[in-house]
Amino acid sequence: MNADNHTQPLSQQAAKFLVPWCLGGSFQPPIWELVAAAAAGIGAGMAYAVAAPSAQVFGPALVRGRWDDCRLALTFDDGPSESTPALLDVLARHNAGATFFFCGANVARLPGVARRAASEGHEIGNHTYTHPRLFMLGSAAIELEIDRTQQVIRETIGQTPRLFRPPYGIRWFGLYPALRKHGLTAVMWSACAYDWKRPAEAIESALRAKAAGGIIVLLHDGDKTTPGDRRSATARALDSVLPALRERGLRCVTVSELFPER
Repeated sequence: MNADNHTQPLSQQAAKFLVPWCLGGSFQPPIWELVAAAAAGIGAGMAYAVAAPSAQVFGPALVRGRWDDCRLALTFDDGPSESTPALLDVLARHNAGATFFFCGANVARLPGVARRAASEGHEIGNHTYTHPRLFMLGSAAIELEIDRTQQVIRETIGQTPRLFRPPYGIRWFGLYPALRKHGLTAVMWSACAYDWKRPAEAIESALRAKAAGGIIVLLHDGDKTTPGDRRSATARALDSVLPALRERGLRCVTVSELFPER
């Protein structure tokens, strides 16, 4: 493969070789280049299916609501943690609803925080027990992660989750059979503030820029299953941005409120 090909994205390399060949053109690439291009195309397609928020290859997922809606859904992953109470204070102060995708291990460690989130009207979803990368797990292990989390959330707050978000947004073989077994709907996102690596000011700027009716916003109230107050920047950013969203006519609701027909 020449030097120019190394500067092209893999999907473009695949298209360069495969499209003319599949359409009956006379160009015949060397077999090793054809195989490499095919592998690149397959790899790019698999990466999209596994990790792209909008992908529906493995199964359906909620990504975005109606464009003409005046509501949006704030969602928080990786809780409950020591950061969650401050976020709950902010949401209560601004009369904003949210959906929390809790890790089972964190619920077991901080049951009182989990109960508070549910008692204040927020929706609780399943985010697995230990926050693993699902593409490294077999079907039985994925099922166990989901089942343990359903059980500990049900025992802690008296409600059974109906929503699921995969850790890191990664979907894999064996996930959707487990979701169907437990009556769970997969939820991805249509806007991300990258709050796990940004200061409060940058999180606020991202939320102001991306906020729109019908979107699902990805935020965090924890850091996988690591104890500690690691999301104070998210709470400060929300406290600043929520009044601005209300002035723009946007209202924060739960995922189920945004998708009542699901």
